[in-house]
Amino acid sequence: MTVPPDDRTFRREMASAYRSGWHFVDLVTAIPHRGDSLMVTLFGEPIVVAREQDEDVRAYRCLRRPRGAPKPVRCAIRYGMIFVNLDQRDHQLVEPETITATPRSA
Repeated sequence: MTVPPDDRTFRREMASAYRSGWHFVDLVTAIPHRGDSLMVTLFGEPIVVAREQDEDVRAYRCLRRPRGAPKPVRCAIRYGMIFVNLDQRDHQLVEPETITATPRSA
């Protein structure tokens, strides 16, 4: 894959990817067919990237505990490249904070 060196959009997205915790895994062509997968190790954590039956590419963190189900990892495809984000803060669901107030007249 060749990218023109003056492509500002590409350079901006790459800078954003590296700054925000996204890490390059491989090219999309590494898993061309449904059911194909590849396993990589990022920072000592095994990550499986698979092309699902619906043609989407998804990534999972492999757990080392017995009977542990793989945990989904944020995965994005940009310019034919697969990126994953291992930052735990990005994977936690944040529930809206409920504020309770008691009126002074009560």
